Amino acid sequence: MQEKFDTIKNYLIELNYNITHEDSKEGVLIIQNEDEGINNLILGIADPILIIEQYIFKITKPDENIFQQLLKKNRDIVHGAFVLDETGEKVIFRDTLQIENIDLNELEGSINSLSLLLSEFSENIIQFSKA
Repeated sequence: MQEKFDTIKNYLIELNYNITHEDSKEGVLIIQNEDEGINNLILGIADPILIIEQYIFKITKPDENIFQQLLKKNRDIVHGAFVLDETGEKVIFRDTLQIENIDLNELEGSINSLSLLLSEFSENIIQFSKA
């Protein structure tokens, strides 16, 4: 697993992400790039996949309209999707990639998908988080 961890870490460095936490034993990296909306993006190596997750907002008052809009937006997202955590209260961006033959472009595409999502859908996200 160390080799896969190092590969992912090196890709992140090459992509100029700030690695704020790393644990090679657990296979976890946390990155940040505020200019792109990336804030505590967690990358977890769970061989054979790489799990990418970022907390987006908390749902204080569950509303069918919010869930419907999130599901509709999922159709537009290039990589990844909105998901709920196990409590059903937190909305998270999540993507998974096969790690066996992952390359720089694939990882960059997934992270860029999140950045694009946040820039396009930010007003909705702000409204949802206040509801």
